[in-house]
Amino acid sequence: MTAPTNETSNEAGTASLPPADSTSHNDRILSVLYRFGLLGIVAATIAFFAITEPAFGTYRNFLIILQTVAITAIVALGVTHSLVVGGFDLSIGANVGFVVMATTLVMVRFELPGVVAVLVGLACGVLIGLANGLLIVKARIPDLLATLGLLFVLQGAALFLTEGQSVATGAKFDGVASTGVIDDFFRSLGQGKVLGIPAPVIVMAVLAVSAYVFLEHTKWGRSLYAIGGNPEAARLAGVPVDRYRVLAYVISGLFASIGGILLAARLGRGDVGAGAPFLLDAVAAALIGFAVLGLNKPNALGSLVGAVFVGVLLNGLTMRNWPFYTQDLAQGLLLVAALLLSFGLKRSSR
Repeated sequence: MTAPTNETSNEAGTASLPPADSTSHNDRILSVLYRFGLLGIVAATIAFFAITEPAFGTYRNFLIILQTVAITAIVALGVTHSLVVGGFDLSIGANVGFVVMATTLVMVRFELPGVVAVLVGLACGVLIGLANGLLIVKARIPDLLATLGLLFVLQGAALFLTEGQSVATGAKFDGVASTGVIDDFFRSLGQGKVLGIPAPVIVMAVLAVSAYVFLEHTKWGRSLYAIGGNPEAARLAGVPVDRYRVLAYVISGLFASIGGILLAARLGRGDVGAGAPFLLDAVAAALIGFAVLGLNKPNALGSLVGAVFVGVLLNGLTMRNWPFYTQDLAQGLLLVAALLLSFGLKRSSR
């Protein structure tokens, strides 16, 4: 019996393997889908609604979409910073709601001007973020538990300060009707326009650019990403890990408070529970952003695109008269699709 020749052995060994050019072609397709799949879905969605609903593709409707998602996008940009360091801020929705009540209370009950209300709102956001950071970094409480605890504290505090009622002119506190009003300056922050562009959209754009530059093009942003990737390695490289983690939560709290100020200005009153929807909406936007350009990480551009995409989807479904109760389903399917693009295709392309 003769041994097989080397030529025969090589032919047998390679017969079961796919051609090299076929494998590389598949890898290229997966790579393109991984990087541009979500943007392709965004473009296809916009094109579909623009063709089927002519009013969807107008400049006016574009501004409506941006105005609708502006606060969600701002809050999502804030939570992105906590995600960057490997954490998670569950208190952002309660932060928004607390600031809504605090700012309107300053004007209605204590009859102080809107400028003071804005400063109080910003201070509340910074202090809430600082409290989160200290609980997590100094007290060593897991981020989910610490921020969940503060969520309940903020919800209870907002109800306590306002005696469980909405805040508007004429609301009674200690049995006495208030005479303070939401002044025009404060209302203009949520309802005003600059060159035809709603003020919240301008604020969203400025904060998005600021967050992008901070995270992607400064040493502080790069340090935050290093902490999220490997905190011990970052510590050995000389990064003050604890200080930067606290900073991430302070920024998250600050952005949430800006969202709360704009929401209060848009509503023109302080509504109990006004901030509740923003937790899930903002987190969904930030997670959808993982799939933008295949970055597979929390990032400012992705969070903005995620928020706008959700707004586009819901606006289009509303125009097509889809029942309101289908919107959560559509948003959930969108999130799952984005996560599959971000994580599933990444594993398949390896």
